Amino acid sequence: MPRAWSDKRERQYEHIKEGLLDQGRPEDTAEEIAARTVNKVRAQAGEAKTASKTSTDDLSPSRRGGLRSHSGSRGRTYRQLYEEARRRGIKGRSGMNKAQLERKLRR
Repeated sequence: MPRAWSDKRERQYEHIKEGLLDQGRPEDTAEEIAARTVNKVRAQAGEAKTASKTSTDDLSPSRRGGLRSHSGSRGRTYRQLYEEARRRGIKGRSGMNKAQLERKLRR
């Protein structure tokens, strides 16, 4: 039975999954996001037998992720800031808004 993903796509899946696990995502969520990302990249590269119009016409996941990363006009998301505050053990983080979390994490 042929495999659905090439070795390259399998490595890409593992890389994405590990990154999400490092961010504190649950394993099942990390697996789903990684699989969806790899499948979308495969569809855009013409490697998939079927693909939705959305998958092929949308921005690539790597480009979209880059636009939403830590830089840009709005910076990190509230959830990213909150998770970093949690990792650092900042007290009172649940009652803070995005701007307050940014100030607290800058210190």
